[in-house]
Amino acid sequence: MSPEEHGPGASAHPIAPDVAHASFSIGDVVRHRMLDFRGVIFDVDPVFANSEEWYQSIPETLRPRKDQPFYHLLAENAESSYVAYVSQQNLVPDDSEEPVEHPAIAGLFDRLDDGRYGLKPLHRH
Repeated sequence: MSPEEHGPGASAHPIAPDVAHASFSIGDVVRHRMLDFRGVIFDVDPVFANSEEWYQSIPETLRPRKDQPFYHLLAENAESSYVAYVSQQNLVPDDSEEPVEHPAIAGLFDRLDDGRYGLKPLHRH
């Protein structure tokens, strides 16, 4: 399309929507805002990147927006350790300075230091 077809002063290239910036980084220890679990971030997706089936399984009243960062966590609660996928809006920093007891941490991270885990050099890119 020519600029005239978009109107006076319009660009032929659409403007990219605002992209939310990640508030947390790999190695950060975080807590879920509403549920009773915490974990260490080991990966970040800039926007939702899980299955639609997973997304639809979340109750509609609790379903987060897809246009925000989502974090992969080595998570734990009082009963177990697991991997969680959580939206940015549902995470808060965990400032307890307590280590996370997930069995996969030792394979990815060095020790807890100043409230965060350092990624082992083998996994940096």
